[in-house]
Amino acid sequence: MIKYRLICDGEHEFDGWFAGSAAFDEQVEQGDIACPMCGSCNVTKALMAPSIVTSKSKRSSGGAGPVAGEEQVQMFMSKVRAHVEANFDYVGDQFADEARRIHYGEASAREIYGEATLEEAHDLVEEGVSVAPLPGMNKRKAN
Repeated sequence: MIKYRLICDGEHEFDGWFAGSAAFDEQVEQGDIACPMCGSCNVTKALMAPSIVTSKSKRSSGGAGPVAGEEQVQMFMSKVRAHVEANFDYVGDQFADEARRIHYGEASAREIYGEATLEEAHDLVEEGVSVAPLPGMNKRKAN
């Protein structure tokens, strides 16, 4: 079986499973494949990134194939979190106030992290202050 990412002439993308490439071609020629969103039979293969198993990905997951997407995201976020903690100034619950002071030139420009409520973060974004949430950073750092 082979899975293709498909796209119709209405630019709707969807997945389809086929016995092989020839089976896909045959079904397209016969008009047997229709977009589930608009019903169009004008369907082609969309661009897809290949899933390639390398010796490095086998090693990182104990030889069972590539690391699952969720695990890769968690590993990436752990590295980002460690970088932030090692290189940015922790300002605790004063994050919104300090971010504003930096943005308006009232405090020295530097990278900071800390806590903010959703309302504070929304207000910062509305003011044009560049901020982003960092998943996993919701625990207060001990001083």
